[in-house]
Amino acid sequence: MSATDVTRSAPDRAPEQPVEVPEAPGSRRVDWGRLVHLVLPAVVYLGIRQVSLLMLTWLADHKGVRASDVLRSWDGDWFLAIAEGGYSGVPTKLVDAYGRHSMETPLAFFPGYPKVVGLLTWLGFQPVASALAVSVVAGIACAYALTRLGELVRGGSRRVGLVLVALFAGSPMAISLSMAYSEALFCAFAAWSLVFLVQRRWVYAGLWCALAGLVRTTGAALVLAVGLAALIAVVGRKQGWRPWVGGLLAPIGLLGYLGWVAVRTGEWNGWFALQERGWDSHFDWGAATWRFAVNRLADGRSILEVGTVALIALSLVLVGVAVRHRLEWPLFAYGVGVLVMDLGANGMMGSKARLMIPAFTLLIPVAVALAKRRTSTVLLVLAGFALVGSWFGAYALTAWGYAI
Repeated sequence: MSATDVTRSAPDRAPEQPVEVPEAPGSRRVDWGRLVHLVLPAVVYLGIRQVSLLMLTWLADHKGVRASDVLRSWDGDWFLAIAEGGYSGVPTKLVDAYGRHSMETPLAFFPGYPKVVGLLTWLGFQPVASALAVSVVAGIACAYALTRLGELVRGGSRRVGLVLVALFAGSPMAISLSMAYSEALFCAFAAWSLVFLVQRRWVYAGLWCALAGLVRTTGAALVLAVGLAALIAVVGRKQGWRPWVGGLLAPIGLLGYLGWVAVRTGEWNGWFALQERGWDSHFDWGAATWRFAVNRLADGRSILEVGTVALIALSLVLVGVAVRHRLEWPLFAYGVGVLVMDLGANGMMGSKARLMIPAFTLLIPVAVALAKRRTSTVLLVLAGFALVGSWFGAYALTAWGYAI
């Protein structure tokens, strides 16, 4: 028998496999690509917020004030007082716009944000640090929600989501997202509610909407969006019982607090009466806002006031862009609802720019259009936008006493 015959008659051998060497404990390789993908929304958000804080520190030093004091000023003092002592423990030195204080005055401030801050102080953390930490964590949570929202909308992608985060974090008066204010927490709840709404996860949408309603009265715009979407689903007999539950959950937080204030004050419109008596704030269908815009454009008395008028005009342009872009109607309804509540009330005109921040859904068409540009163009535009927005917020807080 030849060697060839022996070779042919030998049993077939399985192909050799590479020998796997077991990894030593703790030596697992890091998937850097996945890690970057995971942390990028937080990095974009925190990076732009840090630029804003550096701008604030610079201008605060120039004006001879401390940035830390500015970050807890105005409504921040009220929130901190409620967090530490509850509604009945607010010091009498905190007064309304007319210099008055009563047992009912603190009820003008919604409980969601100070309750979360109070929980941290109860655990032993310092009050101001707790308030700022809640804002930071809530802002990061909002960034992830906006990233997801940017992926879900028409023409969306992760790139769109990240651009949306940058526009949100760099917008004028976004400095309030880093303050002892309720904006960041409300936006986090609202953004996640809208994510679940777009996904038709009704129970979660209603739950997050209910939480948002405990933070700010702007929750009414979110209740409108979630409630209408749930009603349409119920009428169309889609997804069974879930739209019912989501729709019923949505207004619980807002109506619950307004009802509680009504009982405490003995007035069915107790919260609104407090706002009008204490801060002369009521809904006038935009008459005061119109007069403010006309007067400021006529006299040009303050660069911040003229800038506020420009932002009001820009917000109306964004509404038109959203219509042209065919933004998903629940997102459109929410954004327009926020603007109507802001521009339709008299209140302090200097707060208009800050109160626009929750209308982040109107930035989506801009994010979609910008994301289609070259990366270098996107980065330059966002960097310029963030710098201008950071200056506006920092200058408003340090040089203009009516901006917040």
